[in-house]
Amino acid sequence: MSFSLPDLPYAHDALAPFMSKETLEYHHDKHHLAYVNNGNNALKGTEWEGKSLEDIVKGSHGKNPAVFNNAGQHFNHLHFWKWMKPNGGGDKMPGELEKQIVADLGSVAKMKEDFIAAGVGQFGSGWCWLAVKDGKIIVDKTPNGESPLVKGAKPILGCDVWEHSYYIDYRNRRPDYLKAFLDHLVNWEYVAELYAAK
Repeated sequence: MSFSLPDLPYAHDALAPFMSKETLEYHHDKHHLAYVNNGNNALKGTEWEGKSLEDIVKGSHGKNPAVFNNAGQHFNHLHFWKWMKPNGGGDKMPGELEKQIVADLGSVAKMKEDFIAAGVGQFGSGWCWLAVKDGKIIVDKTPNGESPLVKGAKPILGCDVWEHSYYIDYRNRRPDYLKAFLDHLVNWEYVAELYAAK
């Protein structure tokens, strides 16, 4: 199965002012496309050719950096675009998801605080996450193109903290970007859908 770049689920300017048209043009149209093209080239002739994306990510981790880095980032970004929507974010989320977040992480406010801390604390490039591990929702962070998948967990929300994700709009203010992501962009329905399918 070769990788292909999906269309954004909204117009390039739909997330403004929290994520600009220019950011999405670079991030989706150029950066994600590069992971797709480089990933397809790296996959050729490997044992992962023809496997599902999740199998490629899990199987190539620690074994083939060229395949893993591009497949990992392709996996992360396929979800990243769906983890956002115009007029998203805030504290209104489907009941089951909210109940579980409160049970596992204390409160929605505490989850947001921990999620931002994970993103700010990820040195250099990487991601911060909500993931399901052993039936519980956890906050996590990973370097580069890694995700909770490689730790035996299922990601249900991720925020890209590579500089290309926010530098045009926020410069070096990563905490402001993460706050805007949670308060104005997150598609909680998609998070709930992934949680329900765990």
